[in-house]
Amino acid sequence: MKKSSFPLVLLALFAAPALADNIAIMQEESRAMALPFMKKLAEENKKAVTEGGPETAIMVCKDIAPNMAGEASRKNGVRMTRVSLKVRNPMLGTADAWEQKVLQDFEARVAKGEKPDNMEFVEVVKEPAGNSFRYMKAIALQSGCVACHGTPDQISAKVRTRLNEDYPNDKAIGYVPGQIRGAVSIKRAL
Repeated sequence: MKKSSFPLVLLALFAAPALADNIAIMQEESRAMALPFMKKLAEENKKAVTEGGPETAIMVCKDIAPNMAGEASRKNGVRMTRVSLKVRNPMLGTADAWEQKVLQDFEARVAKGEKPDNMEFVEVVKEPAGNSFRYMKAIALQSGCVACHGTPDQISAKVRTRLNEDYPNDKAIGYVPGQIRGAVSIKRAL
């Protein structure tokens, strides 16, 4: 007796809304990780600048931010990182092909006048190791960030010296406030 494919069709019909619901839930969970991370990072940078000047804030992005991202990754069973098209630390900030595409899209959206404050992107991506849920939250350059990421004339000699010591191949300069500096990227295996 031939098996009917009818139950598979029903399963597919019911699976699509369930997947959409799961994606919405994962997006909310990702946002709930990214936003506090970004807020804490901004607080740490502000504290460092207040206590020791902009060159002290370099250590926040160099040491504290990766530790915070690693802790959030372990706690939540995901991979959380900060990525950019113009990296300061190639070991930690280089965007993969999917992230590059999203960052380019963020930049295009800002160029068309969209505000980056709530800019994010989610997608389920087929990869060789299986499907992954991918999430990115844009990081816009804030006015205080030009001390380390601005144009060369905005970066003090002390900061330039420190950047040259810590990041001899630094590409993360030349930004103006409001531009996309990068993004928080979260990847979750499905």
